[in-house]
Amino acid sequence: MAEETLLRLNGLQAHYGKSHILHGVNFDLRRGEVVSLLGRNGSGRSTTLKAVMGLVVPSAGEVRLGGRDLAGERPYAICRAGIGYVPEERETFANLTVDENLAMGVQPGPAGATHWSAEQMFDYFPRLKERRNTRAGSLSGGEQQMLTMCRSLLGNPLVLLIDEPTEGLAPMIVQQVGEMIADINRKGVSVVLVEQKLVIALKVSHRVAVMGHGRIVFEGTPAELSASPAVMDEWLAV
Repeated sequence: MAEETLLRLNGLQAHYGKSHILHGVNFDLRRGEVVSLLGRNGSGRSTTLKAVMGLVVPSAGEVRLGGRDLAGERPYAICRAGIGYVPEERETFANLTVDENLAMGVQPGPAGATHWSAEQMFDYFPRLKERRNTRAGSLSGGEQQMLTMCRSLLGNPLVLLIDEPTEGLAPMIVQQVGEMIADINRKGVSVVLVEQKLVIALKVSHRVAVMGHGRIVFEGTPAELSASPAVMDEWLAV
């Protein structure tokens, strides 16, 4: 695996109103990696992704993609620079068909990005092809999750941020989502994954970063996390 740092967060801080959520997040994603952000609800994982995407404006710190600091940029500019985002809320265009939703995600992508087609998306999720003329608002939750991931990937990102993709999904779809994440990574997309299901996160990740109280409190390989019961008990156990 290449050791080149692709995405770097340096001292990232963010607020919701008067609530201080991120307290100096430092985090690196290397080219070719899947890294999972783990932690309990409220630890700052989703806010970290939103701060990277400009959906929450960082109050301090850097978000560097390659040599460019994207902190404070508008979300569309961050997307065009090469960062894709799959929100937990899915946020499909309910009145548009599957095909139309996919078309909304298409953009050229930055230099060096892997390029994707709608047919490749249908290879990952044949059910979407069957429902390509169906409005997104009529899809099941699992189908909407498939659609959101595919729409984001059609923007040809260098980095894909994925927030809780398996939440509320049937086991068969959870497996499909996990297989897709592993395959797009093999084909050149680096991934930051927020995932509650440790089995999935540890299976697809090269490294994990555990968050607590708006900071990174542990970084290592899945094996190193599994061998650290104190970290598991203090920061991940329910």
